[in-house]
Amino acid sequence: MIKVLVVDDSAFMRKMLADMLDSHEQIEVIAKARNGQQALEKVVSFKPDVVTMDVEMPVMSGIDALKNIMANHPVPVIMVSSVTKDGANTTFEAMSYGAVDFIAKPSGAMSLKMQTVQADLIAKVLAAASVEMPKLTDQKIFSSVVQPKHENKYPIPNGPDVTVAAIGTSTGGPKALHHLLTALPAEFPCPILIVQHMPEGFTKSLAERLNARANITVKEAENGERLKKGVAYLCPGGYHLKVKDLGTSVGVLLDQSDPVNGHRPSVDAMLLSLASSSISRVIAVIMTGMGADGKKGLIELKHCKTTAAIAESEKTSVVYGMPKAARETGLVDEVVDLHDIAEVLLKYS
Repeated sequence: MIKVLVVDDSAFMRKMLADMLDSHEQIEVIAKARNGQQALEKVVSFKPDVVTMDVEMPVMSGIDALKNIMANHPVPVIMVSSVTKDGANTTFEAMSYGAVDFIAKPSGAMSLKMQTVQADLIAKVLAAASVEMPKLTDQKIFSSVVQPKHENKYPIPNGPDVTVAAIGTSTGGPKALHHLLTALPAEFPCPILIVQHMPEGFTKSLAERLNARANITVKEAENGERLKKGVAYLCPGGYHLKVKDLGTSVGVLLDQSDPVNGHRPSVDAMLLSLASSSISRVIAVIMTGMGADGKKGLIELKHCKTTAAIAESEKTSVVYGMPKAARETGLVDEVVDLHDIAEVLLKYS
């Protein structure tokens, strides 16, 4: 049984989250707290396996409570964040201090999607319970260093000898993407497509943070834009990221077709689109995350295109679900620790 502490200053929200979690046979909410200070006391007295932590609270904020927990009583923490720009920025700050993941706080239109919210929350708590804490607390990400950019003005042509890198990730992904993208040189020779499982309202903030720290350009993908070398395109939450031919070049296609594997964006949707495109060569990178998204797409890519497949190792994956599923296909060319993926990606590009 996974023991959970629910922390929120709203009594209604505490009850709602607790009821969602208690509905699962493997999860038990053992305590609730209404602010960060209470959360610290109850982490010590109840020793939960996972904590859900509201961001904005009186007495002590979720961020301050998280810092204290990680310093003194490390436990996997899932942040519960409002879908605003400030909420997104605070969420990524929390992840830099060791939060394993986050959910968007149910409110307004979100209340119409409670089943989806419940399934997402339960899946993330189950995944968080298996996380090894040193993988969350070993390094701070999103440092204050800001990198200058050079603009790549030239879209890639379609047809022969065109290579695209495609990265898929989920739980633990923001940290993994930070390590990978900041290790790539400004002159990286091909475009990069990225699917990070993340809800609407958060991907733009993530792209901006990654762009400020990487040598390459990182941006939230826009429908219809042409792919350029040395640019990483992060799929917006709530959309699938695909490709389409645009005359003599290749462009981004965003759509809101049905979720794949329960996800939109989906790694499989991206890889399957690449498999049926005019692009001649793909470097597929499957990184930390729960589930098996990307497995089906990798199989199809290997069948249809010249494809180099890279999977993050179990040693560095925060959650070893997606990379494991990719390896189980028998089609992965290299299994690599996180800090070595950039070098291997350069080798194949």
